[in-house]
Amino acid sequence: MYATTIALAEKYNYLDDKFKAAYAWLRDTDIAALSAGSYPVCEGVTANVQEYTTMPADTCYFEAHDKFFDIQYLVSGKEQFGVCRREGLTVREEIPANDLTFYEEPAESGSILLLPGDFAVVAPEDAHKPRCIAGEACPVKKVVVKVAL
Repeated sequence: MYATTIALAEKYNYLDDKFKAAYAWLRDTDIAALSAGSYPVCEGVTANVQEYTTMPADTCYFEAHDKFFDIQYLVSGKEQFGVCRREGLTVREEIPANDLTFYEEPAESGSILLLPGDFAVVAPEDAHKPRCIAGEACPVKKVVVKVAL
């Protein structure tokens, strides 16, 4: 699962060595056996295992990062994952130390349903809204792989 504009498809190499290492780690690692935490994959790539319960979409925020791609990989549970272009969004809060910017809810956005084994690749030009309920709240185990630019 991967969605972007043609301009970004030509700007980034989504199959460079860092992405290949991330995909191999996701494929070859027994993630279900890992506890929540950060796991180094290779230079410039870190896998962050998370466990949480999904929340109502109106309590979640769109976010984006300047220095990293996110590969958001669902291990268990299900999640409605909001997506939209970052351009034109209104900043709600910036946390530069964490390379994190939160945004006000845009007038228009979309979402995709993430089920176990699904992932979404989010570029720095994209905003995303993770942790949203898909139907009813449920526990989720997810890996957010951070791939440095």
